[in-house]
Amino acid sequence: MRIVLMGPPGAGKGTQARRLAESTGMKHLSTGDMLRSEVTTGSELGLLAKGFMDKGDLVPDSTIIAMIQGQLANPAGVLLDGFPRTVIQAESLDESLEVAGLPIDKIVHMSVDTEELVRRLSSRAVCKSCQTPYNLVSDAPSIEGVCDKCGSDVIVRDDDKPEAVMNRMKVYEELTAPVLNYYKTRADVIEIIATGTPDSVFEELTQAIETGN
Repeated sequence: MRIVLMGPPGAGKGTQARRLAESTGMKHLSTGDMLRSEVTTGSELGLLAKGFMDKGDLVPDSTIIAMIQGQLANPAGVLLDGFPRTVIQAESLDESLEVAGLPIDKIVHMSVDTEELVRRLSSRAVCKSCQTPYNLVSDAPSIEGVCDKCGSDVIVRDDDKPEAVMNRMKVYEELTAPVLNYYKTRADVIEIIATGTPDSVFEELTQAIETGN
């Protein structure tokens, strides 16, 4: 099964995708995580991507498409989180899947209002070394700025700072929201409201995937 999980920044796609991958055995493909890994290792791709990510801009389509195409044939299924983000990416994904005979099975859109999204994103933090996520409001580290697991620095990523958050929302509305309309013209899109607790959203998500509504 191949599932596209859509939604604006801060909707909880990453959290829910990881839980879904653990419960189903599907491969979780997060373009954000893949790119941040490249940045951490200082690869050529990472250095290229960092300039875009720090401003909250999207990394060029050609870079993302080349990175993800080799991952689509996983036999346990693929959960796409954060891809496609543009109509060009969506069209390229369709072409790749058609050639491989691996169509998209489900498209799920996680909906959250803008005010809640900005609040969520501005309170996110992450360990610089082990990447453990934190929420500075509801799940802060025991010692401010220090990771509970490894003792490294806990930071707010540049793309989660308020000015970048607002730009990410603008970019989403301009480039990614049209992808939702693209899919609605060719397939059923399952809508879920992702404003509840992580557990309630996961329950709604799994039911939507199993039943298709």
